[in-house]
Amino acid sequence: MRLAVLKERRAAETRVAATPDTIKKLVGLGLTVAVEAGAGEAASISDADFTAAGAEIAPDAAAALADANIVFAVQAPGPEERTKIPRGALLVCIAGAFADAELLPALASGGIDAVAMELLPRITRAQSMDILSSQANLAGYRGVIEAANTFHRGFPMMMTAAGTVPPARVFVIGAGVAGLQAIATARRLGAIVSATDVRPAAKEEIKSLGATFVGVEDEETAGQTGAYAREMTDAFRQKQAELIATTVAKNDIVICTALVMGGKAPVIVTQPMVDSMRAGSIVVDLAADAGGNCAATVPGEATTTANGVTVLGFNNWPGRIPVASSSMYARNLLTFLTTFWDKEAKTPNLPDTDDIIKGVMLTRGGEIVHPNFQPQKAA
Repeated sequence: MRLAVLKERRAAETRVAATPDTIKKLVGLGLTVAVEAGAGEAASISDADFTAAGAEIAPDAAAALADANIVFAVQAPGPEERTKIPRGALLVCIAGAFADAELLPALASGGIDAVAMELLPRITRAQSMDILSSQANLAGYRGVIEAANTFHRGFPMMMTAAGTVPPARVFVIGAGVAGLQAIATARRLGAIVSATDVRPAAKEEIKSLGATFVGVEDEETAGQTGAYAREMTDAFRQKQAELIATTVAKNDIVICTALVMGGKAPVIVTQPMVDSMRAGSIVVDLAADAGGNCAATVPGEATTTANGVTVLGFNNWPGRIPVASSSMYARNLLTFLTTFWDKEAKTPNLPDTDDIIKGVMLTRGGEIVHPNFQPQKAA
């Protein structure tokens, strides 16, 4: 059985779906692994490293995909590469199907069995293959590092003979995986950190990391559970906006991490809030790929407002730390495959009754099978 690892072609995508460490384990399963030439360059992995781990290097996508039974990728392959994937092959990647209405019909018509790793259910069995957590963790870390690099003052308080440098004040919006890592990293760098989240369970997590909780607490927030926040009422948003506006104006660095699964990121930091910030302040928008939490964010760019606030709206934040993010992502994919690997038949076994498979399987046998993407039937 042949497994192909593709070189990523999307702008700003520096990650790779396998590493020498995971290649060795894939070969140990009985797989022949073909890696497209140059696939690991942006993640500091050479073709020679892959070869030493037991992979063969294919000169291009067509050669890598020839007779492939399984395809590992970071982002869903583009139309040109998809046409080269053999019918019946299993594609494991970040599909992004909510943002691309044409993807699933194309995968189904091509006979590709596609797994969307970002749709893994949040259950204990799936934790070790959870790409959202592994990548968000690194995004939160990288966001703080980028902020520190851009910030023209110091992060920790420094007392010198020439005077005292005050600590940076950091406000984190959203205390999911990315937000909690941002809090921890900013604290390690010596900043005074506060954070907010609409989920009540996040309050204790924020405080446990040494940050101050900022938030509206009412009956509506008490109903918030799960990894993603649900849409809130207009009344709540008004109360939250007033509190956040006051807090944003007091802070040097604001880190935005709020996402809604399958939808556009909510705008939380409005333009008037940005206008209230001091010159030299920083907004880090980790939700830029989904449109951004800040009204001043230009997705994919770092910009400076008229009042001197730098807004970092880079796309693909995990891709800004590609060695670590590739390592974690590759392990997530390896864990998924080994969890559903038939050792005797040396082939994947993906039972459609399994909760994980029901959560991630997009297309199978030429049909769209995921309930969230079923075609609307005529009345």
